[in-house]
Amino acid sequence: MSAYITGIGVRLPNEPITNDRIESVLGTMNGHSSRVKDLILKRNAINTRYYAIDPATGRQTHTNAQLTAEAIHALGENCGLDLDEIEVLGCGTSVPDQLIPSHASMVHGLIGCPPCELVSTSGVCCSGMAALKYGYLSVLSGTSHNAVVTGSDVVSPGLLAKYFRSTTHGNGSDLEAHPQLAFDREFLRFMLSDGAGAMLIEERPRTESLALRIDWMDMVSFANELETCMYLGAVKAKDGSLRTWREIENHDNLWEDGYFTLSQDVRLLSENIVANAMRRSFQKILAKRQLTPEAIDWLLPHLSSYFFEQPIRATLAEMGFDIPSEKWFTNLDRKGNTGAASMFIMLEELSSSGRLKSGDRLLCAIPESARFSFAYMHLTVV
Repeated sequence: MSAYITGIGVRLPNEPITNDRIESVLGTMNGHSSRVKDLILKRNAINTRYYAIDPATGRQTHTNAQLTAEAIHALGENCGLDLDEIEVLGCGTSVPDQLIPSHASMVHGLIGCPPCELVSTSGVCCSGMAALKYGYLSVLSGTSHNAVVTGSDVVSPGLLAKYFRSTTHGNGSDLEAHPQLAFDREFLRFMLSDGAGAMLIEERPRTESLALRIDWMDMVSFANELETCMYLGAVKAKDGSLRTWREIENHDNLWEDGYFTLSQDVRLLSENIVANAMRRSFQKILAKRQLTPEAIDWLLPHLSSYFFEQPIRATLAEMGFDIPSEKWFTNLDRKGNTGAASMFIMLEELSSSGRLKSGDRLLCAIPESARFSFAYMHLTVV
């Protein structure tokens, strides 16, 4: 049996925000423009991103569930899917709107389709891929005829200045010598974007359009040996352990102490994301799947920042898996880092560009720095 991606829908909230407008929407910390903003933007090379925030009022325009529901409606419009036909609904996100009910339950309530099977997958960037894999395996096993799977993130409301602690490093000159220092809370603030994507997975292609056959999906975690790198709802102790928001004695300090500020351990990120975890996870995939660079027509890497592009290229070349630049596809520069939605948004743009042809083979790679997980997917255009 096989399973195919037969339709994709995407929703990005509001108009794109250019670099010079970021702080006019999110606000400035301590009343001053960030001293390291320009350097961070130069490193990540993102030109536009999307916020579920009204620039005029500062109010949130979409919840995560609402944006996800809009992506599902866009999917239905694009491929002629009647939402009443959905058998499985799988939704992955880094930041659901609430802890309970689940994200998928809230999305189901909004789209209003008849009773169906639900699954919500948590994590960060890999959470969307986990939902995709659930739907893929459900169809592949024959337990369902179709599945709608989503990846979404609405992070911008948590990036507003009123919730953010300044973590600048001097006047920014030390960042020129040590660029990894930019990968802290301010790096995330000038990188992240909101977006949602939805895919339809079915048993066979639809005759009127190209489909993407899912050949395999593999996911690898290094949480057994690497401590937490990205976290939210906790603070990190010197021994690497997390103290969660439930443990704090004075809840008045939740924002002041950074419990609800998305944070990264810069040292761990720079030491492990490419040279260690990516290299080792990809070695496992190469051995398991017998991949060769000549057999890949398109490489779709989820880049959190273009800062990582050259290290990834160098690492792949060292492993004998050098992919020419013309075979790379990413839209980070114009869509921003949309986290769990990133691969959905990339695949929708490439699929609708007219550049794919029958027989093309796509390798998708998604890193997650939370505690170092990686997802890989191989697709064939049919």
